[in-house]
Amino acid sequence: MNHSEFKGTHYQAGFDYGCRLLKAGISLTSLPIIFNEPKRLNYVRESQKIYAEYYPEILEEIKGIADGQQIDCQILINFLLSMYSYTADNFCTSFAIHKNGKTFFGRNSDFACHLEESYDSCYYHLEDCFAFIGNTTAFSQIEDGINEHGLAVGLTFIYPVVRNPGFNVGFLVRYILEKCKNVNEAIEALKRLPIGSSQTLVLADRQGDFALVECNAENIEIQRAPKEGFVVAANDFHLPMMSAYQAPIEDGIHSHERYQTAFEALSRCDNPDLTFIQDLLSGKMGFMCQYDRRQGMDTVWSSIYDLNTNRVYRAEGNPSRVDFQEDHRLNKE
Repeated sequence: MNHSEFKGTHYQAGFDYGCRLLKAGISLTSLPIIFNEPKRLNYVRESQKIYAEYYPEILEEIKGIADGQQIDCQILINFLLSMYSYTADNFCTSFAIHKNGKTFFGRNSDFACHLEESYDSCYYHLEDCFAFIGNTTAFSQIEDGINEHGLAVGLTFIYPVVRNPGFNVGFLVRYILEKCKNVNEAIEALKRLPIGSSQTLVLADRQGDFALVECNAENIEIQRAPKEGFVVAANDFHLPMMSAYQAPIEDGIHSHERYQTAFEALSRCDNPDLTFIQDLLSGKMGFMCQYDRRQGMDTVWSSIYDLNTNRVYRAEGNPSRVDFQEDHRLNKE
C-alpha cells in the first residue's frame, strides 16, 4: 500500500501527485479508465456542473493530476465522477461502537487483488481544509478516514437501482473529512449535497456520537446512536425506508454473512477495546475477510480508528494474515 502526502492547494497537491506517478513511469491512461458510453458521458457532464457549484476545488485537484500526468483532464473527470454510479466492485464492512465511554470505528475494504500495488493511504493537509488520513483504491476519492477533529467516516457500496447527477460516495467521504468537525456537521452536509450514487456511510466522532446513513439519489435515511450502542453496514440496505432500493441480485460477496457476524459480535460486547476490534475485523468471530484470493478478491486493507485517543491503526492487507500497525501521521505535529 502506498503512503502519499498531499499539501498546498488542491491543484498543487494534484499536480505534484501526477508528476510523481509520471516520474515513476506510471501513466493513468494505462488503467481501465477510458470509456465512450453516451449515457455515462452525459451523466458526467451534468454531475460536473454540481461539483463546480458545491466542490470546485476537487475539480482543480483532478486537473492538477491530469496536468502532472500530461493527459487530458476530461479523461480523469469522466472516470472519477461516474464511479459508484456506473462502476464499483468494492465490497466492504463498516461499523462504529460506543459503549462504556469508548468509541471505535472499524472497516474492512474488500476489492480486487490485482490492483493492490496501487492502493493508497493518503495524508492530506491542504490549505483551508481539515487535515486527515484517508484510504483509497482510486486517487482523489476516499473510502474511509479520520480527520484532525476526530471525525471518522467510511463507505460501503450498494448496487444502484436509481441514479441522478450528483456526488458519488467516494467524494462524499472526501468532502466530509475535509470540511466537517463532527457527526452533526457531516449529516447536515449529506442533507445539503446532491447525491448521485447508492451507499451507506458510517460516521463516528470523538464526542461519542455515531450514526448510520443509508442514502441514494432519491432518499436519505439516518440511524442516530441507537440504544444498542453500535451501527453496522455491509453491502445491503437495512433501514426500512431504503428496502425498496435494494437491487435484486445474488449475494455472492458474503454481505449478509459479514453483516450478521459484526452485528452479533457488537451486540455481545460491553467493553470494546483494540483487541476486540482487531479480532472482529480479522475474522476470529465469524466470516469477515475469509475470501478465496483465487477468485480475484480479498480484504485489501483494514482500518481501526480509536476516537477516544485519535489513534489510527491499519492492516495493509488481509487482517487475518497482516498485523495492524499504528499510523502516526495525523498526530505527528
